[in-house]
Amino acid sequence: MPTIHDLDTPSILIDAARAEANIARAQAHADRNGLKLRPHIKTHKLPYWAKKQVAAGAVGITCQKIGEAEVMADAGLSDIFLPYNILGRAKLERLKALHGRVTLSVTADSAETLEGLAAAFSDTGHPLQVLVECDTGMGRCGVQTADEAVALARLIDKARGLAFGGLMTYPAAGRAAEAEAWLAEAKQALAASGLACERISSGGTPDMWRSSDASIVTEYRPGTYIYLDRYQVAKGVGTLSDCALTVLSTVVSHPTATRAILDAGSKALSSDTLGLKDFGELLGAPDARVTGLSEEHGTVTLSGNAKLRIGERVRVVPDHCCVVTNLFNEVNLIDGEQVLETLAVAARGLMT
Repeated sequence: MPTIHDLDTPSILIDAARAEANIARAQAHADRNGLKLRPHIKTHKLPYWAKKQVAAGAVGITCQKIGEAEVMADAGLSDIFLPYNILGRAKLERLKALHGRVTLSVTADSAETLEGLAAAFSDTGHPLQVLVECDTGMGRCGVQTADEAVALARLIDKARGLAFGGLMTYPAAGRAAEAEAWLAEAKQALAASGLACERISSGGTPDMWRSSDASIVTEYRPGTYIYLDRYQVAKGVGTLSDCALTVLSTVVSHPTATRAILDAGSKALSSDTLGLKDFGELLGAPDARVTGLSEEHGTVTLSGNAKLRIGERVRVVPDHCCVVTNLFNEVNLIDGEQVLETLAVAARGLMT
């Protein structure tokens, strides 16, 4: 069996036992709090892990692009949520084909999006479930008020081939309580208009752990929880020892006593720091931080007792593992230093 020493660098390593433990932990939390778990595959982009998540108890999966959903459907995943505004003839045709293969639901936050969906879907016997996306503080997509949510829900309810599926949000990190209040008002407004709202879907790994059985949310869409990263550690979700994904890299230069260079730059580690000061840290070396990136070079600043040598292979814990996954064609599942399996990242790249 190959080991990590047989791999070229940079390469992604996934500690299989840690990922399995993270899946089990989140599912147990969801079960205790009466939440349906619908993991977002954007983090791993692998049917292998999506199937593991469903086998552990998830009701289905979440994808952000039709291309991702098509890859997952081809692999046998049968319940898929696409929380995205789908627009344009080509995409609507693909969405309709996907609807014929799996249990599918989508979101909309405008009459224009609904107009396209209503034109593409007209089968009253097999309606497309559409949730209203709500901006509960993130400042991205979503209706702005409860009244707007009711107005869109009514349009969905009147469309022949559509069915109102509930409310969906992606709240700003640390503002779960604000999202709860927003959604509660919207649910009450829907009830007053005669529309039941049985499904309320929320997301974001850090705030999932603050959920309780008193929450108005019925479904949760965590993504990063399966691997974790430095951002999640900073948010208190876990520790570095819970992080399943690392980037194996080689020290290719050591120009000064406090500066070393890795063969993993922005094309391997990503420049997305999610607000953190550095770009990553070396596993087992807390005084060695990745402080700069160019395309193919990662600058490591050494302090304290940290020491590296040219040719040494190190493992970097990135700030944001989701975007790192998308930069590689394959990942290596490991147990200690043994490589258990190498998997193609099936849903990577610019998935339309």
